[in-house]
Amino acid sequence: MEQEFLQIIQKNQGIIHKVSNIYCDTDDDRRDLFQEIVAQLWKSYPNFRKESKVSTWMYRVALNTAITSFKKSKRRPDHNHLTYENFQIEDEKYDTETEENIKLLHKAIKQLSGIEKSIVLLFLENKKYEEIAEITGITQNYVRVKMNRIKKKLKKLMGTEE
Repeated sequence: MEQEFLQIIQKNQGIIHKVSNIYCDTDDDRRDLFQEIVAQLWKSYPNFRKESKVSTWMYRVALNTAITSFKKSKRRPDHNHLTYENFQIEDEKYDTETEENIKLLHKAIKQLSGIEKSIVLLFLENKKYEEIAEITGITQNYVRVKMNRIKKKLKKLMGTEE
């Protein structure tokens, strides 16, 4: 079971990195959130019934963990004493030039509420409204309404309002 879990994490770690990057400002906070997400994924893995895609399950756990951490001013201690090194997961290398190009967008996204961040992250991952609704637990129509409002808000925050 542990090897299967490690393979899933290794293959899909980009999901965790993206969520961590959206919700955290510093490298230390990103690493802490990454670790917390992996711990929560490990904790929930035995209950994963594979009725949905692995990515859907991972996004749901990652976003719920991030939102919970985002709402709290202090991080919870790690009860499982899991560390990044325990899982021996190689860090993905990101193209720094690409990251520079989207810093402005990230800065604007960081000013959104927790659920707005979740929706925009999933939208940027080309998830369909149906899957965004499934992951976030809100209706598909509300996702559409929320996405329109988020687009307007981001344009305003980025100073590109028409």
